[in-house]
Amino acid sequence: MFEPVLPLALFAIVATTTPGIATTLSTASGAQFGFRRSVPLLVGSAAGLATVTAAAGAGLAGLLLAMPSLQLAMKIAGSAYLLWLAVKIGRAGPPNLDMTMATPNSFLGGAGVQWMNPKGWAMGLGAAASFAALASGPLQLALLLGATFGLAAAASLSLWCVAGMVLARLLKTERQWRALNIVLALVLAASIIPMWRSH
Repeated sequence: MFEPVLPLALFAIVATTTPGIATTLSTASGAQFGFRRSVPLLVGSAAGLATVTAAAGAGLAGLLLAMPSLQLAMKIAGSAYLLWLAVKIGRAGPPNLDMTMATPNSFLGGAGVQWMNPKGWAMGLGAAASFAALASGPLQLALLLGATFGLAAAASLSLWCVAGMVLARLLKTERQWRALNIVLALVLAASIIPMWRSH
């Protein structure tokens, strides 16, 4: 039962862990305000990504059900997106931690970051295209993507929040951040393989 979902879970974990707007906000908030005061931001951001990926999954799943011949094309497009994202991650430098916030961000602020983030929508569409075969319909795919990405985001953003000061101290150079990003990129690229072997 869990084996077909593992590539999706792996993708969600890597995609939500890699540096971006939400991880940068979480890291900076943790460094400036501590974990407890950052909880509204973390929960809002996770809920925002869950709703974005669920919406993407519901819409695309409906299209795939209406035109099943598109599934292979969408799988190819999804795989291409994941590879493009892996390359982009691998070439990334350190996140920008030079952010000044007067007060911790709110639940709606965290959710709004995801609702307006093109990366979140692209991530949701890429996941829906790549993993549509895991669900029997639009509602099931929406629930699966929303739950998977919401949980992955909650865990990864909490990690970035807690590790904010530690990462800022330990990873001082561009080279160190690049090494971390290359490892994450390779894991993301590897998550594509089981998706093709299972069908």
